[in-house]
Amino acid sequence: MAEVRINHLRTEAKNPRTLHLDLMDPLEILTIMNEEDEQVVWAVRQVLPQVAQCVAKVTQALKNGGRLIYAGAGTSGRLGILDAVECVPTFSTREEVQGIIAGGEKAFVRAVEGAEDSMTLAREDLEKIDLNPRDVVIAITASGRTPYAIGALDYARSVGASAIGISCNSHAELSSHADLALEVEVGPEVLTGSTRLKAGTAQKMILNMISTASMVGVGKVYGNLMVDMKPTNLKLLERAKGIVMESTGCTRQEAEDTLKKAGNSIKTAIVMILGQVELEEAQRRLQEHGGFVRKCLSQ
Repeated sequence: MAEVRINHLRTEAKNPRTLHLDLMDPLEILTIMNEEDEQVVWAVRQVLPQVAQCVAKVTQALKNGGRLIYAGAGTSGRLGILDAVECVPTFSTREEVQGIIAGGEKAFVRAVEGAEDSMTLAREDLEKIDLNPRDVVIAITASGRTPYAIGALDYARSVGASAIGISCNSHAELSSHADLALEVEVGPEVLTGSTRLKAGTAQKMILNMISTASMVGVGKVYGNLMVDMKPTNLKLLERAKGIVMESTGCTRQEAEDTLKKAGNSIKTAIVMILGQVELEEAQRRLQEHGGFVRKCLSQ
């Protein structure tokens, strides 16, 4: 097996502020962790222009029937899956946002030895979901050198899909395999090499931005409300009523009655009430305007 050198990476460097971490009391540890986490917000801010470019690519892909595919190993892979899974209840996505992780689903709860070192596994995982030119693949890796993530981008480019890399080191190897590279430098971890900490936080923040802004871009938000949420339990049904009331100023009873008529579609209920139209007309408008509630109300 070829030797792997990672000591030059900032994510692997010793943090001079925590050289005596084992001598600190709990409050001292927590204070320094909190202070180090403050740097993450600043680091993410530096790459916002690149994140915006990423959002533009993802939004366009989704409008064209493509998908957002996250790919990574370990913590990075888990964060991608987490974001994809949370898009389902929040935005009623089906297959539009997916996550793959080195080692498969079982790797989400238990590390799979050596899986991250295979570029071939990434290709096979993307082949299984029929990756195509309309899709966007975002490979996530703190180090910027994980073979699985690099393999994912190489395969994406080979089929004509957009290839985006997110790493936490500058001049990352991953970046040279990407159409668009995001390098968010958070510096050495409090616990040396434990990239589930600042690097993981930075990645989570960026994925939150990408998925949320992209969903706004395809009409799944009205104002700042989750109008494409599917109320699949009692709590979410109450939230749906609240969203309709907040959006329209209607009474709870009117919200409840209209949601029933609309088959619990929040968007449809809002258009029915604000547009003063019946179910069929509200559905027609939403279809015509690609699901954008505000556009449905301007005619």
